[in-house]
Amino acid sequence: MANLLEQTFLEHINGHLGIAHKVCRLYCQDPEERVDLIQEMLYQLWKSYPAFGGRSSFTTWMYRVCLNTALTWRKKATRTSWESLSISHQQIPEQPADPNEEQRQSLYRAIATLSPLNKAIVLLYLDEVNYEEIADITGLSKSNVSVRLVRIKKELEIQLKKQADFPYNVNT
Repeated sequence: MANLLEQTFLEHINGHLGIAHKVCRLYCQDPEERVDLIQEMLYQLWKSYPAFGGRSSFTTWMYRVCLNTALTWRKKATRTSWESLSISHQQIPEQPADPNEEQRQSLYRAIATLSPLNKAIVLLYLDEVNYEEIADITGLSKSNVSVRLVRIKKELEIQLKKQADFPYNVNT
């Protein structure tokens, strides 16, 4: 039974690992700390997976766990105990290299200026999560998500105009 649970977990996570990397990139600037945060996200996902139950989509649940982990995560130095993951959990692959990395970095720099909640909202929006799911993940109303997105887009446009190397319009 445990092996089936682990196998199902790994299949789900491997299919959606980009979510954890995107959340991590938004909330953690230091590459070494990102490694620790990814591990913490995976641990929290594994720990809460048995309670998942399918009441929402897997991606909605995964966003919720990853965002909550990123918002509450503390540096390694403040941790008092660690629990090792089994070797099977280390089968999760690294993210492939992105050919548009420079433009993505410009966007991430602009997003980094946002509040933690607005970062989460824009991340979900950029991942084409619908307003209803964004509301479910963040605990906001659907109309509040819509209003915030309008404000976030204006704020990002201002930030991106300050960066001469960003060639794209935020509203597309």
